[in-house]
Amino acid sequence: MGELTGKAALVTGGSRGIGRAVALRLAAEGALVAVHYGGNDDAAKETVARIEAAGGRAFAVRARFGESGALDRLFEGLTAGLAAHGVDGLDVLVNNAGIISGSSIGQVTEEEFAALLAVNVSTPFFVIKRALPLLNDGGRIINMGSTASRFAVSTQIAYTVSKAALEAMAPSLANELGRRGITVNTVAPGAVRTDMTAGHTAIPEVVAGLESITALGRLGEPEDVADVVGFLAGPQGRWVTGQTVDVSGGTYLGPIVPA
Repeated sequence: MGELTGKAALVTGGSRGIGRAVALRLAAEGALVAVHYGGNDDAAKETVARIEAAGGRAFAVRARFGESGALDRLFEGLTAGLAAHGVDGLDVLVNNAGIISGSSIGQVTEEEFAALLAVNVSTPFFVIKRALPLLNDGGRIINMGSTASRFAVSTQIAYTVSKAALEAMAPSLANELGRRGITVNTVAPGAVRTDMTAGHTAIPEVVAGLESITALGRLGEPEDVADVVGFLAGPQGRWVTGQTVDVSGGTYLGPIVPA
């Protein structure tokens, strides 16, 4: 442990679910973690408190993505928090914040589609752009994609489009930033138990169906994803860039062979 000691990380959407697990994981490795959140003050405070109780360092930054001025508020809070901890620069950026849709193409409105693109694509794109002057050479950029971009789910078509667009950023950014030693990768989780998926994962039949098409035979936990982010953020991930890492337990690999 301690492989990120002396480093600073920003985790967007870091107060709950996968984002919280990532924030805890990076803090456990020694990083100072900026925990971005949209509006749930209690969740953000709890995440920061858990990090500090374990001996780590963190601070919360509030900015509701999709609203005017959100990026300004994010970076004002980020730079102020870094300065307060005596840190000048950023080493790890995890674009985790996102919204989901359960609409088919016949149900998706222009407003819903625009919101998905704004939060899931435009925001991480411009977070990266704004972060580049702060990002130290040898830094890490990790975007949170989804396995939805590689198989058909008609009720998630707009969400799938947004995650596929986010995934497409990594190769070009990796090529552009590689001479600075900065890696850019996408982590693509499958079905993971979080508060965002609780509406589905609370239904035994849905869980059984998902488990039946997953090679490892279970749903993911936030820590399963966070550990992969931790690898990519650490020194062992130095030679991986421009890639999408599937973290789904082997979802939809093919017919499951009975034991």
